[in-house]
Amino acid sequence: MPQFRLTIEDGRFRDASGRTVVLRGINVAGDAKLPSKPNLPSHELENFLDGDNVSFHGRPFPKEDAHTHFSRLRRWGFNTIRYVFTWEAIEAAGPGRYDETFIQNTIEILRVAKRYGFYVIMDPHQDVWSRFTGGSGAPMWTVYACGLNPQSFAATEAALVHNTYPNPDEFPKMIWASNYWRLATSTIFTMFFSGRAMTPKCIINGVNIQDFLQGHFIAAVAHMARRIHEASGLENDVVIGWESMNEPNRGMTGCKDLEKLAPEQNMKKGTAPTFWQCILTGSGRACEIDTYDIGQLGPYKTGSALVDPHGESAWLPKDYDDSRYGWTRDEGWKLGECIWAQHGVWDATTDTLLRKDFFRYDPETGKEWDYPEWTRTYFMNHFRNYKQALRAIHKDCIMVMQYPTLELPPLIKGTEDDDPNMAFSPHWYDGITLMTKKWNRLWNVDVVGYLRGRYWSPAFAVKVGENAIRNCFRDQQASLDREGKERTGNHPCVMTEFGIPFDMDDKHAYKTGDYSSQSAALDANFYAAEASGMEGYCLWLYMVTNDHERGDQWNGEDLSIISLDDNLLPESAVPANMDLDQSVEFKRSPSSRNVPDDLTVTPGNLRRTLTNPSITPTPTQKDPEISNTPGYRAAEAYIRPTAVTVAGRVVEGFFDLRKCEYKLKLEAKAAPPDDAPTVVFLPEYHFPKDDCTVEVSSGKWELSVDEEQEEEEEEAPDCPPLQRLKWWHGEGEQTLKVNGLVRTHAIPESSAEDAGYLEQCRQQYGACNLM
Repeated sequence: MPQFRLTIEDGRFRDASGRTVVLRGINVAGDAKLPSKPNLPSHELENFLDGDNVSFHGRPFPKEDAHTHFSRLRRWGFNTIRYVFTWEAIEAAGPGRYDETFIQNTIEILRVAKRYGFYVIMDPHQDVWSRFTGGSGAPMWTVYACGLNPQSFAATEAALVHNTYPNPDEFPKMIWASNYWRLATSTIFTMFFSGRAMTPKCIINGVNIQDFLQGHFIAAVAHMARRIHEASGLENDVVIGWESMNEPNRGMTGCKDLEKLAPEQNMKKGTAPTFWQCILTGSGRACEIDTYDIGQLGPYKTGSALVDPHGESAWLPKDYDDSRYGWTRDEGWKLGECIWAQHGVWDATTDTLLRKDFFRYDPETGKEWDYPEWTRTYFMNHFRNYKQALRAIHKDCIMVMQYPTLELPPLIKGTEDDDPNMAFSPHWYDGITLMTKKWNRLWNVDVVGYLRGRYWSPAFAVKVGENAIRNCFRDQQASLDREGKERTGNHPCVMTEFGIPFDMDDKHAYKTGDYSSQSAALDANFYAAEASGMEGYCLWLYMVTNDHERGDQWNGEDLSIISLDDNLLPESAVPANMDLDQSVEFKRSPSSRNVPDDLTVTPGNLRRTLTNPSITPTPTQKDPEISNTPGYRAAEAYIRPTAVTVAGRVVEGFFDLRKCEYKLKLEAKAAPPDDAPTVVFLPEYHFPKDDCTVEVSSGKWELSVDEEQEEEEEEAPDCPPLQRLKWWHGEGEQTLKVNGLVRTHAIPESSAEDAGYLEQCRQQYGACNLM
């Protein structure tokens, strides 16, 4: 039997010594969403609609740059990579036409990741289906296969696409996510997961569109897995698992009434059409559609707008030539007509809705398609096929199940699908901060609690005060972990996405170098992930080409922890040469141990005090206001201590940035052997060796900067030396506390606007409910 580098036992990841492994990861890299030839960030229109003639060679970055990126991430304490790739990158040219150059580049980058000791989870990434429907993921030919015409999406609003928006600079922030509720994406996802039931007339190459799309998606990912298998030395040694499709969606399936907005349609931004209005505008009809914006407590109606396609249709014309891709469409599938009219949803001659509940029930069983029923049936059918294809190649790989964001996972506990070598993956974002691009330290909302019916109004889910907000984040993530285990079984929970926008407050940090708001928000997010009890988490995002002007180069998002226009931390986490102001007073306190308050970890102070930064940014755009004041991009919040391997069960473990205090509580069945202690990564950035204190409940400990690798990293010679605390403790419940270099942090104050809005909520709903 082979010796696997990482296994699952009793719902936890284990190393070869049986220790619990915590996956502290990051998504690498956002550049993988975009073609490299031609280089097509989402605001560029030229060549955009020529989707067959693109390549992703050198994505997410050229292999010769991999050492730089992986060395940096390892030095910052990450041990896991969620490796982002897209179906389009593998099969852009047409069905079955795989890009072997891209796959080979992926293999070479994975070899470098192995040298740095990373655990890698492969992520077949998508957002609202594809770049041509406003996101990323699937090749253009899949849109044509579904009978849709991407050239007409702008006129019909079948999809809002940054590339084709009249003025890309005015593309509303986060509106791209509304495409899940527009015609193109909702139709395609309906076909992908439940086409046999909902679109039986859609036959292509002799099979239903559901089988055609799923078959090609699974075959493309499996082809990459086979090439990785054939390359040898990567399976289990570095690639430990494969995640299912990122953020899947059921499309229209389950819609109770086509004339009403779905109750779960929480993303209402700009025009918010019902599915019936989507169908009408998709066929060229004009509709008056309600408009919405996102406020502090969620979406609110702002008015209405006329969407008039002037007769233009989002469906392919009847003379479209299918021979372009070599497939044969069944004669019963008529091009030039709305597919939903062909299936009796409406009468296109009178514009009459015939079956407003067409998508509500399973036509075979009559069961109502709520999300639990949909995940139990159509989602799980796809997941089984996906797992079977990958396990046939990468035997015993860890399958990471990702289900629709913030929805209940499938109820499979105790069934044949309760796979012992499986993990599950929720996603979680602080929606208030993400949508408003503002960190409000005064109050926030328990979104998960509201979605689960614990409050009848968002106002009753408001949490007031910074501690309450942090604990609210923690409790939301803990509930996702708990309900996942209750419904899927005792499996590790790996939250493969969470993160914050860095372009907060109208890019204030880019003009001043002051990232204190970002630091506070990111610290709250990390605290929640650490304290939630999850077995792993991956920050979104590492983006090589991020800059201050365009952020992540994709739909106006800006979540990368590095930027071309900001400083990187010096290679030495604590530079020896500090240019200190001699007039600084040393304030004495039991926890600060005579550390000058001026040695704050805010980017503004770091920029002033570090004499030899590792890089000097070169501005990437003409506007000096947002390029000439680089900062350190909230590095103090993501450079954090982590219990890497634990000789026992983690009961509690988290970092308090303000106190610079790390706490770990564990339960050990026995004292660890000499060669397998509990190991904690302690970044020198926060814990200089000569300026930190350690308290343990029992046993002995050792703090050192390791030149040699841990046992599981013997074949990772390129790993940079890391400061680690090794702890040989006793059995039973044990505690560890480490205090480091306490610094004063510039914490943004809440604004008068925040206070005023909260007072409005108090007056409307009652102060007693805002706690």
